[in-house]
Amino acid sequence: MPTDLPPDPAVVATLRAGGCVFAEDEAALLLLDRPAPATLDERVRRRVDGEPIEYVLGWAEFCGHRVTVVPGVFVPRRRTEFLVELAAAVLEEHAAPVVVDLCCGSGAIGMALGHSRPAAGIHGADIDPVAVACAAVNLAAVGGTAYLSDLVAGLPPGLRGAVDMIVANAPYVPTDAIALMPAEARLHEHRVALDGGADGLDLHRRIAGQVADWLCPGGRLLIETSEEQADQTAAAVRGAGLSARIEHDEDRESTVVIGVMRPR
Repeated sequence: MPTDLPPDPAVVATLRAGGCVFAEDEAALLLLDRPAPATLDERVRRRVDGEPIEYVLGWAEFCGHRVTVVPGVFVPRRRTEFLVELAAAVLEEHAAPVVVDLCCGSGAIGMALGHSRPAAGIHGADIDPVAVACAAVNLAAVGGTAYLSDLVAGLPPGLRGAVDMIVANAPYVPTDAIALMPAEARLHEHRVALDGGADGLDLHRRIAGQVADWLCPGGRLLIETSEEQADQTAAAVRGAGLSARIEHDEDRESTVVIGVMRPR
């Protein structure tokens, strides 16, 4: 996020010496709310120790909004904004859509869609209680609710068959590939937010197998995946009785599978 404050040379030097690649930008962010010297020193120390800047700040920018994030919770990535754009375009067709954000983490996707479609009913679900508490704060800003839930299991029964859209940025990193991830994610984000199983697609298969009872006819399922895994994700969606297509954004290296619920 751009700031009007010039970066403090001493802070920049400390961050750069600590290995921060974008030291000037991060220094400006750390100074954004003009913290007291002791607070600034603590922020700089945490960042130099390798803690993600979003945890240090307490927020991440996503789709033009500040999303509250706390240590351990998955930090929303820029590539996921592509999923939000695709979802928002579909939701324009609905006056008051019902949206469920599965594996919601901080609730960033649901929050962004709630801002885009203020009349939408937004529900977030995650198995990590820390993430649910974080999502509750973010979704409350758009009138939404977060549930501690293993996928759809803990959603209100009244949503069954009435959901217009399910969005999911579920973990899709293969277990053995987690060791190759950047340290900021690998060491600081909860493993449950990263680990997609042996081939990375365990959650995608589970989601595909559970959504049919919750989507209304014509309802959509949007799942973020990787370009390499997209065909398998789409196959899982088709295997659950939905049609499926793959969308890709080259600039953000983002891939989304879109499933459509056929009439019953």
